[in-house]
Amino acid sequence: MNVAVAKTGKGRAVSDLFTSAEGRLPGSPAITAVRREAFETYERLGLPHRRIEEWKYTDLRALVGEVLPLAAAPDAAALKRAAEAVKAHAIAGASKLVLVDGVFVANLSDVKALVAEAGFKTLREVLEKDAGLLKTASTDAMIALNAAMATDGVVLEIADGAKLSAPIQLIHIATSASASAFTRSQVAVGKGVHATIVETFVAAGAKAYQVNDAVIITVADEADVAHIRLMDDAPDAVNVSSHFVTVGANVKFSFFNMTTGAAVSRLQGFITLAGENSELSANGVNLLQKTEHGDTTLVVDHAVPNCVSREIFRAVIDDRAHSVFQGRIIVRPDAQKTDGKMMTRALLLSDEAEADNKPELEIFADDVSCGHGATAGALDDSLLFYLKARGLPEKQAQALLIQAFVGEAIEQIADEALREHVIGIAERWLERRQ
Repeated sequence: MNVAVAKTGKGRAVSDLFTSAEGRLPGSPAITAVRREAFETYERLGLPHRRIEEWKYTDLRALVGEVLPLAAAPDAAALKRAAEAVKAHAIAGASKLVLVDGVFVANLSDVKALVAEAGFKTLREVLEKDAGLLKTASTDAMIALNAAMATDGVVLEIADGAKLSAPIQLIHIATSASASAFTRSQVAVGKGVHATIVETFVAAGAKAYQVNDAVIITVADEADVAHIRLMDDAPDAVNVSSHFVTVGANVKFSFFNMTTGAAVSRLQGFITLAGENSELSANGVNLLQKTEHGDTTLVVDHAVPNCVSREIFRAVIDDRAHSVFQGRIIVRPDAQKTDGKMMTRALLLSDEAEADNKPELEIFADDVSCGHGATAGALDDSLLFYLKARGLPEKQAQALLIQAFVGEAIEQIADEALREHVIGIAERWLERRQ
């Protein structure tokens, strides 16, 4: 019997999207074949839905109304709006790399300052010769779709022993309404490197757009790397980002994610501790309101012995918003002496707010110290009464307690200037709420 997969309207829309965009995607004919293979994987799987365990709480078939066409290359007006967004969101002193509607824009970036400390290419340049960055063993539909549709990104190679004088900030700016952007980047960090990488997602006049981003990071032995992601998309945007990190031996790797925008967002991170005596600190904050849906899904794979991982996530949920945290710690059979801890807490500011926390442990070794926990609740009435009794309005009193609640996660950012930058984003969210 021949079996044909029936396509929904959304499935047909995505198929049409790939067909119409194929001629605009960078790469040789050999790379086009890799893209088609990736898209065939996506077509076989379709948009993720609740029957897939990893996507149980983020059903894109229900949450995403339609698949949007690929954004056009930014014109002069779009670049002008993007330049203003760069000024508003750039971190002081950072080396900026700017992607506008999925296309790298050299005139808004600090390429000359960066190349003195790191090798730099765009994804478009790399894809002229090599399809390696598009290949993935993942069976995740959104990762496959990203490989099929990726238009641009940055490829960084930081040489052994480099100690970067400033953070590298990758700024994603959306200027096209009702359009989609697909980006893919790679960062290879050499031995003994000290580096900070910041990703920022913002809108410059765009509404109802979609982002599908992927980042691949490899960290060599004895490096010290911080990766910070700040997602402040438009309130009606959709953002799905996938991160793949491989960590060597004697490494300190810290990760932080903050979500303060987008109607639907999902960060899915896959971190493999592949070298002994490494330390991972993974932290995040979801600040959600109205009907926003924010999903953080993180898999930490202890593949070797004697590694430590710590995960702290906080969610503040107002109105009818929905926060999801799925965290899994995997301890492989040879990963003895593993020390892994994970804690997630959700603060519900409304009776209609929803939090789904799903911490998991998969342990295949017997000499380990692992644990996880999850809590959800409202603001402490006694503390709120204490602050109000001393003259603070209720919203201001709530803001102080919320700042203290998310502070434990934000304080894990070692760089003081970046920590203050993140605190400022949280404060602006609280101001909007008031």
